Amino acid sequence: MESSCSDMEWCGLPYNSWTESHVSSWLKSIGIKEMYRVKILEEEVTGPVLESVDRDFLNKTIGMKSGQIKHLLKKRDELLIPEEQKIKNKSDLPRKCRDGKKEADTDVGQEPKISSQELCDGAEDKNIPTESNDNISTTEVIFCDYRKFDQDEKDVRYVKHHVLPPETGNENMMVPCHEYKSLEIAHKLDSLRLKVKVASEVLRFACACMNMRANGTIHFGIMDKVKGTHKHGEIIGIPLNNQDDFIEALNYIEKCFEEPKHKVHARKCIRNPRFIEVLDKESSRNTWVIEYDIVPKASTVKDQLYCVCVPKFSEKEGKEKCEEKIPYYRVGAKTPRVLKDDLVRFIQGLREKDQEREEAESISNETPLEFEEDQKRKLSILLTCGKKHIDNSLFYIVVTNKFQPAHLDSISFLVHMNLFCVFDFDPDSKTSGLCGKYKEQKAVNLHFFDDYAKDKRLATDDIKKSLQLLERISWIFCNGRNDFPGGEHPCDEKTWLKDRKKKLKKVVSLICNEILPRHSFVVLFLLMSDVEQPLVETFHEFYSEMSGHEFLAVISESKENYKKWSSLAQVSSPISDLKEISIVGMPLSHVDATVQSIQLLKNQSTRTLPVPNGGVCFLKSDDEAKLDSLEVISVDQCDDTKLEIMSEEEIQQTESYFYRGGKINWINFRLADKHKCGVIIERDAYKEVNSLLDKIAHRPKAIRPIESVNIYHHPGSGGSTVARQILWRWKNKVRCAVVKQGKELTTVCEHAVKLREHDENDKNNCLPVLLLLEDHNPDYINDIQVHLGNVIATKKISSSVLCFILLICNRSNDPERICRKAPSQKVAVTHKLSVEEKPLFSKKLEQLKLQLEPYLNQYKCEDFILTFVLMTKGFERSYIKDFVKNLLDKTDHSSSTTRLIRFVALLNCYVKDSYISVSHCEASLGIATYMDRTQYHAFVDHLSEEAKLIFIHLNQSSTHIESIRIIHPLVAEEILSQLSANLPQSDIAMDLIGDKVLINHRFGRDEFLKFIRALFIRRNKKSRGDPKDTTFSPLIEHVCDVDKGGVQEAVDLMKAAYIDLGKDAYVAQQLARLLYTNLRFEEALEWAKEAKSLAPYDTFILDTLGQVYKRWFYHLYDTLEEKEPSPERCIGIISTALKGISAFRASEKKPKKETVNLNSSYYGEVDVGCRLLTFLSGVDVFSNTTGKSELMQYLLTTDYIPAKVETPWQKFHQQLKGLQGNLSLALECISEELSYFQTDISEEDEELDARDPEQVHKPREWLTKKSVKYATFFCITQDESGQATERNDIDMAGPVEKLSPFQRQMRTYKLGGGNVTSILSLLYDKEPERAGKKLEKIFSLYPENLTRKDLDPTELTNFIFCQIALNCILPGSSKLLSLQKLQELSKRFVTKGKNMSSASALFLLFLLFWPDTSDEVSSDGAQILSSAIDALQRLCEQKIQHRSQRKSKIMTHFFLGKARGLNKIVPRSAIDKENVTLSDRKLKWRGGEVWKTKQVVQLLKRVEGWTENETLFIKCGSKGSKIRVIPLYGPSLPHGNEKVNFYLGFSFDGVVACDIQVMD
Repeated sequence: MESSCSDMEWCGLPYNSWTESHVSSWLKSIGIKEMYRVKILEEEVTGPVLESVDRDFLNKTIGMKSGQIKHLLKKRDELLIPEEQKIKNKSDLPRKCRDGKKEADTDVGQEPKISSQELCDGAEDKNIPTESNDNISTTEVIFCDYRKFDQDEKDVRYVKHHVLPPETGNENMMVPCHEYKSLEIAHKLDSLRLKVKVASEVLRFACACMNMRANGTIHFGIMDKVKGTHKHGEIIGIPLNNQDDFIEALNYIEKCFEEPKHKVHARKCIRNPRFIEVLDKESSRNTWVIEYDIVPKASTVKDQLYCVCVPKFSEKEGKEKCEEKIPYYRVGAKTPRVLKDDLVRFIQGLREKDQEREEAESISNETPLEFEEDQKRKLSILLTCGKKHIDNSLFYIVVTNKFQPAHLDSISFLVHMNLFCVFDFDPDSKTSGLCGKYKEQKAVNLHFFDDYAKDKRLATDDIKKSLQLLERISWIFCNGRNDFPGGEHPCDEKTWLKDRKKKLKKVVSLICNEILPRHSFVVLFLLMSDVEQPLVETFHEFYSEMSGHEFLAVISESKENYKKWSSLAQVSSPISDLKEISIVGMPLSHVDATVQSIQLLKNQSTRTLPVPNGGVCFLKSDDEAKLDSLEVISVDQCDDTKLEIMSEEEIQQTESYFYRGGKINWINFRLADKHKCGVIIERDAYKEVNSLLDKIAHRPKAIRPIESVNIYHHPGSGGSTVARQILWRWKNKVRCAVVKQGKELTTVCEHAVKLREHDENDKNNCLPVLLLLEDHNPDYINDIQVHLGNVIATKKISSSVLCFILLICNRSNDPERICRKAPSQKVAVTHKLSVEEKPLFSKKLEQLKLQLEPYLNQYKCEDFILTFVLMTKGFERSYIKDFVKNLLDKTDHSSSTTRLIRFVALLNCYVKDSYISVSHCEASLGIATYMDRTQYHAFVDHLSEEAKLIFIHLNQSSTHIESIRIIHPLVAEEILSQLSANLPQSDIAMDLIGDKVLINHRFGRDEFLKFIRALFIRRNKKSRGDPKDTTFSPLIEHVCDVDKGGVQEAVDLMKAAYIDLGKDAYVAQQLARLLYTNLRFEEALEWAKEAKSLAPYDTFILDTLGQVYKRWFYHLYDTLEEKEPSPERCIGIISTALKGISAFRASEKKPKKETVNLNSSYYGEVDVGCRLLTFLSGVDVFSNTTGKSELMQYLLTTDYIPAKVETPWQKFHQQLKGLQGNLSLALECISEELSYFQTDISEEDEELDARDPEQVHKPREWLTKKSVKYATFFCITQDESGQATERNDIDMAGPVEKLSPFQRQMRTYKLGGGNVTSILSLLYDKEPERAGKKLEKIFSLYPENLTRKDLDPTELTNFIFCQIALNCILPGSSKLLSLQKLQELSKRFVTKGKNMSSASALFLLFLLFWPDTSDEVSSDGAQILSSAIDALQRLCEQKIQHRSQRKSKIMTHFFLGKARGLNKIVPRSAIDKENVTLSDRKLKWRGGEVWKTKQVVQLLKRVEGWTENETLFIKCGSKGSKIRVIPLYGPSLPHGNEKVNFYLGFSFDGVVACDIQVMD
């Protein structure tokens, strides 16, 4: 009790005097969760602080969810209302005079004394708001209706704190009057006292009703006056210890009515009590309202005056006794006694009352006319939200229980609804219910609540992807499954509420708050069987998360089921509101037919695909759903759309959306074909593509099984339209599909193959599949081609059969330039119209003006379809400039709408495919979107007329997230240009990222932040169609070059972006790059360190720290005035260079398993090291000839330090003496990396890579140059006079006996033989003779009778690689050793243990010991082969385990040829040289054509092997030993155990199989 009183201290204090504890108590009283109350208490929120807390504080600091925030702020605002205003508000509420209420108390006598504890409890009930009723305030009254009078309704319930109408008198004898009694204290009385109390109230009220001949009901558990926070008529309910007390209270009838016939009459008129359950969300305690109906029928009470002796309990005597006999009557809401002076007049009036009663009963017995509501219209409004028909603009969520068998024949309307998910409470639904029936026509994914359990580490997009939520319907079994062998079994209601209710809450919250946008879905409750509490709980959760009953609908064929459901559901929504959203009593078969009549799409369970004989085959809906990575275009595409129910206005809107710049839809083609709208212009590019496809498709024999046609187009020039026109026109000839964005390539290929082979028996006689790949990454497209090629080979499909045509459509700022490189495959679509196209566009423009003018009251037609007008005018810059100028002249530049235009223009101008969601726009403009069943007042209504002209609305069909962009990129560019004249782009960008509402808005946040990051990070690249290469993002370069603030403005902007994007490490990295590029090295260093602290294992970021020092060192070196500086003058420069090397080396040493990108820091170390060597050689001490020798001695010996540098450089000696060794190691590491993998780099990595362009795109050439530079420095010998000399290439082969191993190594490096990559690069030399001479010079440096002990392992490895390279280039050279000699030398390499040789050495072992035929290998050779390959594969697995699939593409250096000895080793260059252009070469490798070329067939040898448990083996030796072979492309491996043959390749991953063919 003490704690309770303490908790209530805040009630008596003004809020500005509250302590933290008072605030916490108040928060408890309004229902805020404990976890949030604790955090607010910790933040020391007092009363005055409470006054200023805002949504941002509650969300970010406290971590509150939006629902709790909204409730708290609303209650806080009510708290701040002045007291006089509260009084005024209360006075406005309906009130009733409470006179006469004390009379009953005095009649009954004093209530017995109650213990002090009970009194305290009673006081608490009177004055203190409890946790269960705090949510009821003067502004939140929820009124409800009575149960039906004198009817024994089965499912009737009241809801606690709802308010019944005020007590009434008898205005109409048949309409009952009502009287309330709270019993809030009296219910605690003992049984006898309680019966006396109830009997006194009931009999007095009944006597009055009988005398008035009026029906009436007395209610116990309803507040009969305003008391504390309780309102008059408020339902509070009382606990029942014993129902019999209320039943036995009527036994006082015989005691209190004296006349015998009056006792009988009273028994007839007073009905037995009805006990009505009171629902309370906040408490599990059962409470009740008890009601007694009084029905004084005329035949019973005629000519009678009733008097009653009201009972009371005498505390003195300890028993009940009856008062004097008194007649009562009703006056308004009061029940006074009939005074003696009025008794005669009252009796005289009874005859009139009897007559009125008889007439009233007569009228009530007539059958009333029932109002028939228009259920079709109501159903239409509920499901379409006011539209004329149902389309795919809304998702539907269905909540249902068990379907009866008869109902399963009436679910066609559900099949063609755009269902998102189904909450199914039938455990047998899959076997005998709705799920099983639905699955016959459409594919679904079966889920439980736990499948939606959100891992904090997973983003919402990851959950959507893993559950395929936007691709297939999610069927959620809410109460387990009887047919499921796992642990999800059905449970009883009590267990469900205990264990599964909280899981339901999480799923509903996730769907409503994170997956589907607000107002994008309707929740449909189908009450198909007896309703239980879990189904009602689902309604409560959706009602709460959706903030009301809008977008909720209920269908119940059974009135009884609905009655029970509504009585339970009224806890969330009043019965009257539930009626508004409910269709009751309508047979499901009628619902089915009605809904289908308003569905725009027909219920078409199958579609058709073309087949080779000119006919068609069926594609069932569930089969199509399983191809969810593709959008299949059928022969009868859009035939299921009921064009006849589309209004003229809808057709005009569909057409005008396209001509305003929106993406064309398939329905546009359908409407044009049916002459419902104008024809769609076919551009010249369409005819070119069509011609190319005709040639490809109608060849008698295909050149290759996979063909491709590329469309490159200016943004907004209609390239996407051309691609879709092609698919529409070819859908009857081939099978067509669009590859959806973001799908795994293996899934896409699997689905493409299934589409090709659907309903076909002969895999060699299927129609090809035309696949549209739009704006996909080139790597992704290449991988698809390779993957499809391997599948074709695995399935033994003839290479002369055309299987797939890839229609690749990509944007480019210079499409004509790209197409000139390969005109046979590529088509350009530009803004410029040809002579033939111009009249077509002009004519179409005139037609559009005539069609659209009746619908454009406020716009000029040319302005409304500006995109098409621009197209017609060839996108003349002057026209765009004039249009934008006129537009902006009318614009209020200070308005929030213009601010939004600036933001969208900035993003559209600099970030490809960018947009801003409508939800973001509404939040930014401060618009509270209001949406109801018949109207949608979107943010469009708040836009200026100018904004409406330039914004095009987009709608993601999969997610229903609406968004906007400028109608055309060139318009966006011009708008930004003209706006920038008054407001610099840096200011616009600063305003954008500083808008906290936009940055923190929930829906579409990840996508929006991706655009913002791209604005600051994405660089332009000519290789992907941009007009030029940029060092930084185009925005940053513009700010640096154009805006007044220049570089400093760009720096400030990047700093702001870093903060506003949540301390983004990559923004910090780009800022460091910007600073060091502009020679602000100290600041750059700080930001590089900041980026490192945020992403300590990201090698791009780690590399940037080294790049800062590198550029700093270069700057100090380049600006040094002295040509030969002194050692003292060099201290700072050397220190900076060595710090750079240290930073690069620190990056190299990061644990590989932690790094997120390939390590590029070795390149930086080599750059700085080589430049530092050059710098050191220029120091005055070392600048002369003898000085160079001294420098070499200083760097290469451990104990020699020249006197002149000993003191100045004392901090650097150790690092400088290790410089040569570190450079050698770095060059070797780069070489090993390049030996393993192909060198392509993704667009994402290219944005972040700070290396020089040559290092990124031509790393092998760079390595060769740096190796030569490194070696040149150390290629210094001393002649007899002690002078240091450097030999030229002519003398390079001079006396071998005078060369030390180090000198020989440096000369080898200089000639290109210092590492494996440089040696292999010689194979690609365009002048083979030059490369051969270099190799021969290398061998002249070695003694003739070389043994394996004469060289260290690295030098021996390079020597043997040089031998193999020389044999490939000059097979007849005199410097070549025999294969046996090389094998003998290679036996020095170790394949096991701690001293295992390098990967390059292991590679040489299996290359040299691979037999000419599998039977020729000796047991020793087989052992060497097996152990070398096993070791090499283990090394390779370690190297690729943390790399992406694209980055781990193994490089195959050699292939097994038909020749013998060393000549059987065929280099890749021998195959590549056969192809002229790089693009042709890539095409042939990618498509597998290379294996069919004459050169390959002549040179390479096919070997036989077999597959076993999906692993490929080849025989090795005659004793049954085998070697595992890695398929070059995994998908090419056949399933099952098959004999195969293939070409054999040699890589650092072991032996690889190419062009695997299954043997018959």
